[in-house]
Order: sequence, then structure tokens, then C-alpha cells
Amino acid sequence: MPKKKQWETDEDGEKVMSLSGHLRELRNRVVVCLVFLFAGFVLCFSNAELIVNELSAMGLANGYVFVYLSPQELLVQYMRVGLTGALIISIPVIVYEAYAFIAPGLEKYEKPFLILSLIFGQICFVLGVVFAHKISMPFMLGFLYKINGTDYITSSISIESYLSFVLMVYIIFGIVFEMPVVSAILTKFGLLKSAWLKKGRSFAIVLCFIVAALITPPDIISQIMVAIPMMILYQLSIIICRVIEKFNRKKEDEE
Repeated sequence: MPKKKQWETDEDGEKVMSLSGHLRELRNRVVVCLVFLFAGFVLCFSNAELIVNELSAMGLANGYVFVYLSPQELLVQYMRVGLTGALIISIPVIVYEAYAFIAPGLEKYEKPFLILSLIFGQICFVLGVVFAHKISMPFMLGFLYKINGTDYITSSISIESYLSFVLMVYIIFGIVFEMPVVSAILTKFGLLKSAWLKKGRSFAIVLCFIVAALITPPDIISQIMVAIPMMILYQLSIIICRVIEKFNRKKEDEE
């Protein structure tokens, strides 16, 4: 069977990758991502008990008692932890493969910017998870436990409910901490302006408290602990957008 051509020549005589070549490259990069996801799952699932013990330690320190309500529940949670951990471990590989696939279509000056954005995106996500783990989560769990003021109600928490809550908060904080990076990318490609962010600052402050109220216990201290970092990140996004806009204007003037 004849081998399909991966490269073609355009009207200017330059070599460009054919559609079949793009599809094969995409397939190869997806396969690489799936291999890393599987390897990450095996690694995390084999250590799932240690990870669950670490996540449960915060609840145990606040007096929670954990149970599982069905024979397969604990196993399912180990698998959930394995999948979540595999995704987190594989994110750098997935991001790199995505960048390598679109890199040929980028301008020369866009490549360093995108690389830095991807690196800082990883850092910001990790910082968000660390902030949730070290600061927000212990306070939330302590408040939710102490809110029980009765003697006849005890806290026997399903491990499924507990892990769902913890992982959800971690993911939300990780995504929220990506705000400056997302703003930088959108501004770089002309999809966002600092003036828009500045004009919508009042609305953004209200939205920060609404989001904080949705993901935290119903007390003002927890909401402030979540809303203040979000507002700081929003202001940081405005500053970053201004810097990028100045850089874009300078480049346009040079051209």
C-alpha cells in the first residue's frame, strides 16, 4: 500500500503539512497523552490509600469520623483519586503536546509568550491547590464541624462525600488562580482589554463574593478568605493586561 504524502507544496513553493499529515500527528500526540494518563493512573492508584489518608487527615484533625456506605464505595474513591492524580500529573505533557501541535502555525514572537504562559499556568494552578489545602480547606472543615451545636447528632461522613467536596474545592481554586494567565493570553491575541476589566471591576467584586459564597460554608470569614485572593488576582490581571497592551503597541509602532 503506498505511503500517503505528509508534506505538500503550496503556491509559493513552500512545504506545508498535508491534512493527512496533520491527522497523523494529532493521533500520535493523543496517543502520547493517553499513555502518560494511563501511567499516571497506575502510579496514583497504587498509592491511592496514602493519598486518601493525607486528604482525610484534615477532617480527622477536626473530629470527623469517616464511613463508606456500600461495599464498592472505597474502591471507587481510590479510582477517582487515581484518575484525578493522573490528570494532574499528565497536564504538563498534555499542554506540551498541544503546544507542539499548534506551534508551526504561530508567529515567531508568539511562541516564547505562549511557552511562558503555559509554564506560569501550571505554577498558578499548583499555587491555587496549595492555597486551598493549607489555608482555606482546614478552616472550612473546622467551621462546618463546629456548626453542629447538638449533642444527639454526630458526624459520620461518607468518604465519597468528603473527597468530592475536597477535590471540588481544589479544582475550583486551581482554576481561579489561572485568571491572570488566561487574561494575559486573551489580551495578547486582542480578545480582552484592560479597560474592559477596569470598567467591570465593581461587578467582578460582587461576582467574587457570590462565587465565594457558593464554595464556602455560610460564614463571612470563609467567604472573605476566598473572595480577597480572587479580587487580588483580578487586579493583577488588569496590571498584566496593561503591560501586554503596551508591548503590543510598541511592536506595532516598530513594524
